[in-house]
Amino acid sequence: MTGTFNALKVTDNVYWVGAIDFAVRDFHGYLTSRGTTYNAYLVTGEKVALIDTVKAGFADEMLARIASVTDPRKIDVIVSNHAEPDHSGSLTETIAACEPEKVYASKKGCQALRAHYGLDGVLTAVEDGQTLSLGNLDLTCVETPMCHWPDSMVTYLHEDELLFSQDIFGMHLATYEMFDDLVDESVMDHEAAKYYANILLPLSAFVTKALRRVEELDISLKIIAPDHGPIWRDDPAKIVRSYVRWATQPRVNKAIVVYDTMWKSTERMARAIGEGLASGGAHTRLMPMSSCHRSDVATELMDAGALVVGAPTLNAQMFPTVADVLTYVKGLRPRGLIGAAFGSYGWGARASKQIGDMLETMQVELVAEPLEVNYVPGTEALKRCYELGRTIAAKLRDKFGHSPSA
Repeated sequence: MTGTFNALKVTDNVYWVGAIDFAVRDFHGYLTSRGTTYNAYLVTGEKVALIDTVKAGFADEMLARIASVTDPRKIDVIVSNHAEPDHSGSLTETIAACEPEKVYASKKGCQALRAHYGLDGVLTAVEDGQTLSLGNLDLTCVETPMCHWPDSMVTYLHEDELLFSQDIFGMHLATYEMFDDLVDESVMDHEAAKYYANILLPLSAFVTKALRRVEELDISLKIIAPDHGPIWRDDPAKIVRSYVRWATQPRVNKAIVVYDTMWKSTERMARAIGEGLASGGAHTRLMPMSSCHRSDVATELMDAGALVVGAPTLNAQMFPTVADVLTYVKGLRPRGLIGAAFGSYGWGARASKQIGDMLETMQVELVAEPLEVNYVPGTEALKRCYELGRTIAAKLRDKFGHSPSA
């Protein structure tokens, strides 16, 4: 049966039946500049299972894709790996359309689904490691708490050596090319890293536990099917290796200079600091918040060794855009950074000290006292900025060597 929306065959037993959202640009503060997908999967064993659903407003698309394979009313069970609304927002509508025997979720998943949608009788909690039989196919559910909600779990289809990984190993990327080997590798690498940096970085300890938990199953992984972005079928081990590395928060000889400016004084300081960093051998990225997004700063910080932040003082506070990015990055809890604060002021210096205090709260090792300039930086002030950059670069070399990449 062919219609507007059709399922995509993943294996002989599995079909992608999700939805593509080309329009979304914000995911609670994260700039999804390439949109996203809400992936759901149909498993066609002797019993039929639906793994996750889609965001509210996309149920018709998902149900149409299911109908291109089978009557939605033939779905026997739904497995909800994650109760966040981008995966469960259409669950109530799906239950009404499919009338499954049961909806499986982790114990905390059942609690969350009840709280979100008032569901109860149809819900069945699965134990960690429990196997669900579809007759000729077996699904094993493994809890992966805080990856990235308390209810999170993954589901493994033994016969196809396929892991339905929910948010782990995903990315925000809207595309009709739903397999990793069909998408430009540089795009896959960037969006996977951006996703980890903005979603999973503060949960790295839980990611490590989840990776170990899956490893304990002693299973082969031919395919990883996440809830966002393309399916990993060409080299699924690649994204697993990346997660192992990212969870350790490796640092390299790289500095990020984050700043905003009112009348160009702080910008002049930032540029002088950047020159000093670069001349000292540091891989340097200047990120003016007038043209950069907080989620891009978080992505650059995935491997940066230094975070240097500057702002003018406005109404006795650091400039709002800088306060915004620092608040966002603080919540992501990057570890192992060195850094410095700088800023300009008119009749009251406040911003640079406030930035320094925030960096210390984030456990950033400050290499110098906050650098302040009154009004417009002259030759001597710019020289101090340049030397600050050189000082940070020397510290980076001591800690991470000369290589800008891991």
